Amino acid sequence: MDAHLSIADLMDSSGVGFGTSGARGLATAMTGRVCYAYTAAFLAHLRARGEAAPGTRVALAGDLRPSTPRILEACASAIADAGCTPVHCGTIPTPAVANYGLREGVPSLMVTGSHIPDDRNGIKFYRASGEILKDDEAGIRAQRVAVPAGRFDDDGALRAPGALPPASDAAHRAYVRRYLDFFPAGCLAGRRVALYEHSTVAREAFAAVLAALGAEVVPLGRSDRFVPVDTEAIRPEDVALAGHWAREVGFDAIVSADGDGDRPLVGDAQGRWLRGDVAGIHAARYLDADAVVTPVSSNTALEKCGWFPTIVRTRIGSPYVIAGMQAAAGRRVVGYEANGGFLTQSDIARDGRTLPALPTRDAVVVALAVLGLASQEGLTVAGLAGLLPPRYTASDRLKDFPTALSTARLTALQAGGAPAIEEVFAADFGRVASIDATDGLRITFASGEIAHLRASGNAPELRCYAEAGSADRAEAVTRRCLAILDTWRG
Repeated sequence: MDAHLSIADLMDSSGVGFGTSGARGLATAMTGRVCYAYTAAFLAHLRARGEAAPGTRVALAGDLRPSTPRILEACASAIADAGCTPVHCGTIPTPAVANYGLREGVPSLMVTGSHIPDDRNGIKFYRASGEILKDDEAGIRAQRVAVPAGRFDDDGALRAPGALPPASDAAHRAYVRRYLDFFPAGCLAGRRVALYEHSTVAREAFAAVLAALGAEVVPLGRSDRFVPVDTEAIRPEDVALAGHWAREVGFDAIVSADGDGDRPLVGDAQGRWLRGDVAGIHAARYLDADAVVTPVSSNTALEKCGWFPTIVRTRIGSPYVIAGMQAAAGRRVVGYEANGGFLTQSDIARDGRTLPALPTRDAVVVALAVLGLASQEGLTVAGLAGLLPPRYTASDRLKDFPTALSTARLTALQAGGAPAIEEVFAADFGRVASIDATDGLRITFASGEIAHLRASGNAPELRCYAEAGSADRAEAVTRRCLAILDTWRG
């Protein structure tokens, strides 16, 4: 007899729930049974909206984590049992499978934990119109689904894999073509671009696009094991690697992405990585955006540069950025996050070429736009810094920091207002000028320095985003804030 599962109860009991970017949890908790149920709930939600009739194709892809293949099998099994047709797109970037779904008018999903270590994984869901938003998450959580009796063993593993069809390269080819149809032929001729491959599923797409646009591509650092590259809190190893390669190999720029290829890393000829929210400003400039949407944590150089008529600030997380883009007025509406992931709500026309809208985080477009802006302005990548006012950001996090503890302490600080905050931070940063509680606790001090404290939505981490008038000072603010916050562990 089939078991009927409440998704709300399953999320609570399994520890696999929605964060700021899809459902995530420990890989051991993401059993075949759990992933089957979540996929079935996603499709049930779509059916309720009239978007997943029998026979509907559903695209799915995954990253290079060891747990991804078995999760893909469970998802494909749920798709087939729902009367739909799984379309396996292989190991490609999240924006590539999302782009395929948008162009084909079909739902899609991506098995990935993004940048977090491979002891965790996740599933990102997309309607045919794009990334699911918060109301969709509520709709999925409200579902009650049937799980076939005998399909899974006592540990929740799928007994008989086989629903996942052979991979097609159609989504990969469409993703590559997206950029070649927009960026001018030969626009990267004469550029030597290093590609930090590690374990990102964006490495093949990056290599294909860069080479086709004329760049000399230098592949570096390919890994057969998963590497948790975080573009928002760049690992010291990745800072050191880029600097080493700059000295020993030499290049005009270096590019990379996180595990699922939706967050970029772009560096200059010295191997210095650009902050994601600075790269986002440059990408928006190259695309001549007239409306830019970004979370409250992003660099305030966006406002200070004066380039964009409309700027909208949101909570952290792509669903909030997407909602902000949907509401923004403009002909060229784009968005980006502090991690560098870049979204386009509008079709962007330039010199007779069109970049179709892709309202989900993308890494490749950022690297190409930054290189394009540098060429357009006759500058190096490092030289682009001179186009912006001197505002610098830094970020890092405390790992294995209980979310409940983060939330409780930040809530207490906010409730106490400036006096409570100054009691903790004034000795290091002075008086409080303003407090923003849009997402977490963002403190602007009278000096103009900013400390933004927030519990991660994806992992048990407490994050600090800092902004100051120099890179060194922003790093110092981050280090000192984290040292203070670490005392909260008791």
